[in-house]
Amino acid sequence: MENIHPIFDKTLKKEDKEQLLNQKGLVIWMVGLSGSGKSTIAKAVETEMHNLGFLTQLLDGDNLRSGINNNLGFSEQDRLENIRRAAEVAKLFLNCGIVTICSFISPTEEIRNLAKNIVGIDSFFEVYINAPFSVCENRDVKGLYKKARLGEIKGFTGLDSPFEAPQNPSLELKTDTFSLDACKDYLIEAILHKVKV
Repeated sequence: MENIHPIFDKTLKKEDKEQLLNQKGLVIWMVGLSGSGKSTIAKAVETEMHNLGFLTQLLDGDNLRSGINNNLGFSEQDRLENIRRAAEVAKLFLNCGIVTICSFISPTEEIRNLAKNIVGIDSFFEVYINAPFSVCENRDVKGLYKKARLGEIKGFTGLDSPFEAPQNPSLELKTDTFSLDACKDYLIEAILHKVKV
């Protein structure tokens, strides 16, 4: 690290970019089990925010794992590194004044706190996409639960790897109770005042 000389203090500030975009940056960090509806809600929110005139960036777990995180597996250390990298990328977009919508399982308090500390607590809006394990398994949109039950996937979150429900999320959306449109609307209503200048 002795040969690294960051120039963070010499670059344009977040506020300069926000003024240009006429919006405030925010990281919306969606957490929940596979199949709970994170990606579906994230896509709907991104589209609606775009229609409202906001510049957004969606960071989805599967997308990042097919690119910047394609060298990571699903060990505890790799999961931590996956979220660390995702949070650093989200912070880059945040510092450009962009509303950044993140969709990651983020199964433990440790992992979520890591992301929150990287992004910054004032700019981190945690959304718990809550659906019971049985509902997610019945949906099984990617066929992962079936593979996990057959032993083809080890360390599957919620089955043989822990999922710790967030204790104090900024917002909780119960996707087994509310429709996609209702979840999208609740989320946008909750964040709109945070991103408007």
